[in-house]
This record gives sequence, structure tokens and C-alpha cells, in this order.
Amino acid sequence: MALDKLKKLIQWYDEVLSMPHRLEIARELRDEDDLFLLLLYSEMIGIPNPVYYYTLELYPYMLEKFHDWHLRMGMDKSPLDGFRCC
Repeated sequence: MALDKLKKLIQWYDEVLSMPHRLEIARELRDEDDLFLLLLYSEMIGIPNPVYYYTLELYPYMLEKFHDWHLRMGMDKSPLDGFRCC
């Protein structure tokens, strides 16, 4: 019982601390995702990527986010020749 109240108090405290910074936190998370996607798709765009072999297995999971990413980067259509998402 006391453990549940302590968990709720910690959760409330965390929410109070992060409330004024929610937009900043969301922006930083989005920027981090954008950088990750750039690293993931950089070899296809023409930027050498030393960890390309290790990122290949992530492609199936990232296909859904690719469309939103290239629109945020200012590209109306997919920059990849053999990859259509729009």
C-alpha cells in the first residue's frame, strides 16, 4: 500500500518537473530520431556510413517512420530511387 503511494508520488514529482520542458523534450527526441534515421538511410542517400552492415537489420522496423522523416527533412518524395513510400 505504501509502495503504491510512493510510486504515485514519484510519478507526480516527475510530471511536475518535466511540465515546463515538455516541448523541449519532445523536440530533442524528434531530433534524435531524425539523426538516427539519417544514419540508418545515409548509405542509400550517398553518405558513407561505417556501421551500414549493422543497421541493415533495422530497416523493416523503420520503414513506417521513413515517410515522416523525409517530409520533415524537406523532401517531398522519397530520396531513394528504389524505395517508394509515398
